[in-house]
Formats: sequence, C-alpha cells, structure tokens
Amino acid sequence: MEEDAFRAFFERHHAELARFAWLLIGERGAAEDIAADAMLAVWRQWDQARRARSQIAYARGIVANLAKSRIRAAVRERRRNMLFWQRPGEVEEGPDTAAVVDVRAALARLPLRRRTCVVLRHSLGLSEKETAEALGISVGTVKSLTSRGLADLRRVLGPPPQGPGPTRNGVPS
Repeated sequence: MEEDAFRAFFERHHAELARFAWLLIGERGAAEDIAADAMLAVWRQWDQARRARSQIAYARGIVANLAKSRIRAAVRERRRNMLFWQRPGEVEEGPDTAAVVDVRAALARLPLRRRTCVVLRHSLGLSEKETAEALGISVGTVKSLTSRGLADLRRVLGPPPQGPGPTRNGVPS
C-alpha cells in the first residue's frame, strides 16, 4: 500500500522535480541526480512526507536543499581551482555582460534563494503560499525574494525589446 502511494507520487512529480532542479542548477545530469536523490529521500521519509501538509512542497524543499549543497560544493571547488591556477598579481576580469543574454545565464547569477523563488513562482507557477511551504519560509519572504530576483533579472537582461506599443486614438503612446 505504501509502495503504491509512493509510486504514484513518483510518477506524478518526478519530471517536475527534475525540471525544478535543472532551473536551479542548469546542468541536466546534475538535475536528474538531484531529482533522484530527492525522491530517494522522500521514500526514506515517506511517513513524514505523507503527514506533511503538501507532499510535493516537502519534495521541492528537499530539491532546493540538495541544489544549494551542490552549488556550494561547486563554488568551493571553483575557488580552490582559482587559487591554484591564478598567477600572483593577476587580476580576474569581471563578468562578460555581453554573454549574459539568456534567462538561464541570468538566473544562474541570482543568489540561490532569489533564484528558487523566481523559478517556483514564474516557471513552475506556484502560488506565494505554495512557494513558502516548499521552502519553509514566510509568504512575505517569498514576495520579497521574488521581487528582488525579478529586479535583478531585469537589470542583467536589460529592458524588454521595443516593439509597437499600445496606441491611444491611433497614436503610439
């Protein structure tokens, strides 16, 4: 009975969790690993997950935490590599803003909590309440992080392309 309930949960939500992880991490293989690890964690804690107000929110929280751990490990590794490969007195160049043209690259630049809120709200279409439940934070924090994340994305991506705007009495406004 428990196995059937978990199997149904897995089949219904695994692809969504993998997509969420991919939007956070940006690497398909790593995202699939995170989704699989999250499902394993949910299975191991199935009694607790079943008692949660929302099983999918519980699983999303696990994905977010696993992604955070993976990102932190990658940052530590990059720092070690930079220290090893950087010559004394060599100055590191700033980000190549011309290369930051797509949303995925812009998302990668956001702090993880902002990125997570933006992805849950605007890519997965969760409500503020669902996002708060998934991340174990308040609705107000979700609103704040999402707003800041969207502002950061606008800054990185620049203004939207100008096209024919709305007209008033036949005259573009």
